[in-house]
Amino acid sequence: MYEAYLRGLLAPLGVYDLSDSAVNAAELHALGRLMDAVSAKLDEAERESHLTTAEDEGLRRRESLLARKPAASTLQERRAAIAALFQIAGDSLTPEAINRTIRGCGIRARATEKGDGEIRITFPDKPGVPDEFDKIQKIILDILPCHLAVEFYFRYLTWRECEAERCTWQTVQAYPHTWQTFQLSVPPED
Repeated sequence: MYEAYLRGLLAPLGVYDLSDSAVNAAELHALGRLMDAVSAKLDEAERESHLTTAEDEGLRRRESLLARKPAASTLQERRAAIAALFQIAGDSLTPEAINRTIRGCGIRARATEKGDGEIRITFPDKPGVPDEFDKIQKIILDILPCHLAVEFYFRYLTWRECEAERCTWQTVQAYPHTWQTFQLSVPPED
């Protein structure tokens, strides 16, 4: 790419022999390859220096600044999680800001205030204990200030919900439920 660019710059001068067999052509070819390599490195450095375009080293370096790696698997989720974690500031203690940060980390959870410095963390899209809960718990506890009491609330089917659906043992046994699948058959939240 740069070899052709250099030839185009030097041709109007008429001083250099730019034929393919000339010594100058070999020098231009070598310089063009070096400039192509430098250009590729500059493009990579520019890409990795912006969070929105980083793919490899830029994300790893940003993640190394955090206490824990975000619970995100895809490139887009990792970028969003890092951006959310870097937005934590002094006014980040509102439930909205906490929820935004938790969601930004790729965790599908919701924080609500219980009062008196207590926060309840629920997992509305996941009945029972979420997969990789140990990792999720550590990330959430790192996000939340240490002076808050945190309660993790796991959703299971209640008897009240069974009664509201007019469940009988006959209707329950009609489904191929185990006790585990039965207690996780939570109706969707409004």
